[in-house]
Amino acid sequence: MKKLSIIIPACNEEAVIGDLVRSIADELPQGRQLLYEILVVDDGSTDRTAEVAAAAGARVVRHPYNIGNGAAVKTGMRNARGEVFLMMDGDGQHKPADILRLVEPLDRFDMVVGARTRGSQAGVHRDLANRIYNLFASYVTGRRIEDLTSGFRAIRGEVARKFVYLLPNTFSYPTTITLGVLRAGHSLLYVPIQARPRVGKSKIKLLKDGSRFFLIITRIATFFAPLKIFIPLSAGIFLMGAAYYAYTYFTRHQLSNMVMLLFVLSALMFCLGLISEQITQLRFDRSEG
Repeated sequence: MKKLSIIIPACNEEAVIGDLVRSIADELPQGRQLLYEILVVDDGSTDRTAEVAAAAGARVVRHPYNIGNGAAVKTGMRNARGEVFLMMDGDGQHKPADILRLVEPLDRFDMVVGARTRGSQAGVHRDLANRIYNLFASYVTGRRIEDLTSGFRAIRGEVARKFVYLLPNTFSYPTTITLGVLRAGHSLLYVPIQARPRVGKSKIKLLKDGSRFFLIITRIATFFAPLKIFIPLSAGIFLMGAAYYAYTYFTRHQLSNMVMLLFVLSALMFCLGLISEQITQLRFDRSEG
């Protein structure tokens, strides 16, 4: 069996990290059937998170200051010794009992994500935001996305390392790696999970991080599937020009400069999308070569 690296980003989780590490060890006894390491990445904690995690039996890598949840995950991937990575939050939301449910399908899939059921959401606003993100990501990837922002996921190491340089340093890393994996043609499976309430106060700020999630989805969409963005923009601008032309034709019987500008802008958007798509394809061909 391939060795498993359980990567846990943590910042000021002294109250829960020790129990989490011990519960993983109790749930997954080391042996011939399963080899694993628990790697806690302390993202500049100001409490005793690192010491408590190490005392519980985890291997600890420390950031000298707080860089971000995504940066901690990237550090974990770079330092992991296993061939399979499993990422889970350090705040106690994810159940160690679900680890094997995510790892076992990796003999057939490249990445397996724990999709939170509706009862797992923190509130109506978070549920609504996740639905919007999932719908937008489903449009971009052409595949139904059940939980875009879940941080509980298992992935083959050689696949994960392809996307380390793309991952942001913030909480948005699940968004990026999901879109990247699907756009690159890798397989993805969603496994339903029931997440527990986190211990302590959430570090995610709805307005700030929510807008950042949306911008990152748009950026990654233009990076991996630019035509999904540029064609609707081109079509929208063209329809605006056509509507304005119809208005000016029936009211003043003339073709205004604004109409021509909108038509030209629509054509430019379409051409820009084609060029971006070609660049994207060349980059994929080079990375696979």
